[in-house]
Amino acid sequence: MSQPAGNWFLTAVVAGMLAACASSEDKPVEPNLLPTNYKQEILDTLSRTLGYPTNVREAYISDPALGPVGKDQRYMACVRYNARDANNHYEGSTDRIAYFYGGHLNQLIKASKEQCGNAAYKPFPELEKLCLATKCE
Repeated sequence: MSQPAGNWFLTAVVAGMLAACASSEDKPVEPNLLPTNYKQEILDTLSRTLGYPTNVREAYISDPALGPVGKDQRYMACVRYNARDANNHYEGSTDRIAYFYGGHLNQLIKASKEQCGNAAYKPFPELEKLCLATKCE
């Protein structure tokens, strides 16, 4: 009989711990908050994901706008740039789409022409000036 009692006790402890994590002050996240720090969040992500994040050319970005994502609406922005590959050669223009949730970058993925083909791009000099933490080339 000690086995079922032990299981019940463990279940009660885990349930109590989970209840302690929840708070009446927890509010659901508003998915469509306007992203206010979107450029910096995109820069931070690209600095980690580009093979050579320095000397990016022809960088452009669109302002965040609500658009369809499946059955929902989310803020998104388009980014276009020409970055270098592992051989230090420029790869050509790349378009990415940034999806935001709760006002923060959620995904930054390759964009199709349908997603960013009509984006109102503006210069993104911050991306062209991006440096590695240690130095700029």
